[in-house]
Amino acid sequence: MKTTPCWSTSAYRGTIASENSVTRNTLGRRGRLDRMQPVTIDDVHAAAERVRPHVVRTPLVPALWGDPDRPLWIKPESLQPIGAFKVRGAFNAIAALTARDPEVADVVAYSSGNHAQAVAYAAAVFGLRAHIVMPEETPAIKVEATRTRGARVVLCGAGQREQVAAAVAAETGAVMIPPFDHPHVIAGQGTVGLEIAEDLPDVRNVLVPVSGGGLCSGVGVAIRALCPQAQVFGVEPELAADTAEALRLGHRVDWPIEDRNRTIADGLRSQPSDLTFAHLQMVVDGMITVSEDEIRSAVREFAVAGHLVSEPSGAVGLAAYRRGVTPPGATVVVLSGGNIDPRLLLEVLAG
Repeated sequence: MKTTPCWSTSAYRGTIASENSVTRNTLGRRGRLDRMQPVTIDDVHAAAERVRPHVVRTPLVPALWGDPDRPLWIKPESLQPIGAFKVRGAFNAIAALTARDPEVADVVAYSSGNHAQAVAYAAAVFGLRAHIVMPEETPAIKVEATRTRGARVVLCGAGQREQVAAAVAAETGAVMIPPFDHPHVIAGQGTVGLEIAEDLPDVRNVLVPVSGGGLCSGVGVAIRALCPQAQVFGVEPELAADTAEALRLGHRVDWPIEDRNRTIADGLRSQPSDLTFAHLQMVVDGMITVSEDEIRSAVREFAVAGHLVSEPSGAVGLAAYRRGVTPPGATVVVLSGGNIDPRLLLEVLAG
């Protein structure tokens, strides 16, 4: 029997709307893209070939400290060159872009940190100029890491990232690389799920952080295609649980940025787009929300028991695992990133 902590699978899982209702722009050079089909497992396999030279195939680490009836494995995307999974989508999007338009010179992105670093890194590898728009409240460690990779950083007020990025694109002629709202980005993040399926084909539960929804969408596409017996659970902070509410209601909802900014998990403050929400409706079996104390506890558990550094956003899957609401069986927790400010890490470890 399926366990769905926040909403009913039968009510909300279906097929993504036809291609006529899934229209996105941003990766087309100086214009909108053609209407796109939903991301498929073939798209994820193609992404894996594109990103193979540039990303780490992270191991699936057995966590012997997990529960006996739910054997635990960790997918540590914190081991990527920029410390987070975002490098996968960025490289797939930029590789596809440069293959289609070899004359492209500039890219622009908006991000609270990890996507910023990923685009800056990928742009440098492909010889492009990167312009990155970041909120003023972004942790300093992420801002400096982005600048270190050669990107121009533009700081903006809360809730203004998209508008400022659009202005930068108009000023520079740069092509937008969105953090989640494009099939190439979703397919790139889906390579996480592809690797999980290859390494643990009998997986029963996969716990994935949800913010804009690109990672969970891509992982869900891969797991649904390759491990149909498995369940995919999205995880959000209680203070930014817009996706859980949206899936329960059957339509996207808007939480004020002031509310979402309350969570310590700064990488999980975005909201799904029409495109990612449609994918989440298809591939997610349930949403689990976790408290701020549970997130902090999970960061400590990763460090002490797993010898892994996790940022708060990356630890929500382990926090959900500790809730004990998923069914028995082999369980994978995606540790999505490890870019935590050292002072915050010290504070969290001190308890």
